[in-house]
Formats: sequence, structure tokens, C-alpha cells
Amino acid sequence: MRGFTFSWKRFLGITQVKQQIAHETGIPTTQNGLERKIGSAIIKAIFGKK
Repeated sequence: MRGFTFSWKRFLGITQVKQQIAHETGIPTTQNGLERKIGSAIIKAIFGKK
């Protein structure tokens, strides 16, 4: 099939659980999201809120 991909993590529901945890705690579960959140916290600490 064209455009069809299978993800065992989505099949088992792992992706949804990670999304729920991230939404409830406000802490991203992806490496990119975590780096972005930490980076913005450092910038805010140095330069203050804008």
C-alpha cells in the first residue's frame, strides 16, 4: 500500500500514554521538546521574561 506505515508503539498505545503524560505534567517527552523547554527556561533566566 502506498503511504501506509505501521508503528508498533502506536499499536500498543505507548504514543498516547506519552502524550497524556506530557500534557498533564507540562514536560515534553521528546528530546527536541525537552531541549526547547530547557533552552527557553535558560533564556528567560538570563534575560528575564519578555
